[in-house]
Amino acid sequence: MITLRASQLAEIIGGSLVGTDVEITSAPVLNSSAATQGCIFLAFVGDKVDGHDFVDDAFARGSVLAITSKPVKQRHIVVADVSAALTALARFVRSELTSLTVIGITGSQGKTTTKDLLRHMLSQHGSTVAPQGNYNNELGVPLTILACKPETKFAIIEMGARHMGDIAYLSSIAQPDIAVVLRVGMAHLGEFGSMDLIAQTKSELVSALKEDGIAILGQYDPYTKAMSALHKGQIITFGTAHSDSVRATEIEIREGRPHFDLVTPEGRAAVGLRIVGEHQVANALACAAVGTALDFSLDSIAGALSIATVESKWRMQISEFCEVVLINDSYNASPDAMEAALKTLLLFAQERGGQSWAFLGKMAELGESSEIAHQQIGTLTYELGIDHLVAIDAPEYISGFSDSTGTTTHSCTREQAIALAEQIEPGDVILVKASRSEAFEFLAEKIEQVVTARHYDGEGLGGK
Repeated sequence: MITLRASQLAEIIGGSLVGTDVEITSAPVLNSSAATQGCIFLAFVGDKVDGHDFVDDAFARGSVLAITSKPVKQRHIVVADVSAALTALARFVRSELTSLTVIGITGSQGKTTTKDLLRHMLSQHGSTVAPQGNYNNELGVPLTILACKPETKFAIIEMGARHMGDIAYLSSIAQPDIAVVLRVGMAHLGEFGSMDLIAQTKSELVSALKEDGIAILGQYDPYTKAMSALHKGQIITFGTAHSDSVRATEIEIREGRPHFDLVTPEGRAAVGLRIVGEHQVANALACAAVGTALDFSLDSIAGALSIATVESKWRMQISEFCEVVLINDSYNASPDAMEAALKTLLLFAQERGGQSWAFLGKMAELGESSEIAHQQIGTLTYELGIDHLVAIDAPEYISGFSDSTGTTTHSCTREQAIALAEQIEPGDVILVKASRSEAFEFLAEKIEQVVTARHYDGEGLGGK
């Protein structure tokens, strides 16, 4: 964060300083345990926890100022609305950081992976700030901006939405110089009601650009393609068509990881990704398009993509134990993401020669289309040739199945699914995937425990 005095900050956010003036040198925190020397503690009142109860703890850890909505013992600024104060402060800091380049990212799939890849690439060219977690809302975006310092060169801002206008609001805080729209899919269809409304919401990021801004648009769906009409300035497209500004050609999958030739206006270079799934090519191309927009050399872009790894948890996270591969993709789920994950599962199983196991939970927020969307993913499993579909508290996946398919179906509870792990053999590949609300990362842990216990008990799996 830029250095400010508490008295200046009070004026910026329209609050009253209680206590002596002091210099603020570190960004705000929401959790007292994350407080550092010279920071601000934001005392939010939640449904279960009141941040005002943790002001003393924050100060003990180094905080020098609290922003509150009621009086506390420590130095503080009282405001009517802590969230509004946070936004006002972020707007001010963004206006002061005139040399900062802000890259906004939105889309129905791939935002966080793209952010991780982009952070790796940009950090090779200057100080880069990006959210550590899924900070893509009205709190996360201003906190990311406030983490920037005068020497910060790039800021990556993820932008999610639950309602029309959300991304427009976030854009008004971040003031993006580059807008990246990955694709429009069915995620949150239940909340928005139609693909058209989802597309309109995602397009708010492009509409927020100034004329000298750069729009980077995926060419994987008609909605994102159409967004080019919303921007009068520079547009860079990415995809696999010859007409795309940045494209991938000669795509191959080796050990589940994509290898391809990256083609940009500068030429062609080979890329070998360290992350799994053919769908990751699109995320890598989005990063390459940003690098192209910033005039990075083709070799530096290709080199960065080839060594980058994804830092965020439970997104196509690969672990191998007892000659079994587990793909933990339990962070979230939508029909598009499910399809990509199932195809990755199949590729791994084909390479290893074992059976493929898809442990699938519910996809949330699909509204009236939920049942048919689950049925379609179930149909896809036998069309792909997945060996086992384990539908956990989600019988919709197998409601359209016939006995003639080659896929063995299991409709079961979570406990029964864990018991099924006893049947997993050496060479098998497991996918664990569901919406965030299902907390399938714990299921993945249990499956690993069962398989490992079998191995060391000597009951199969090449037991000793």
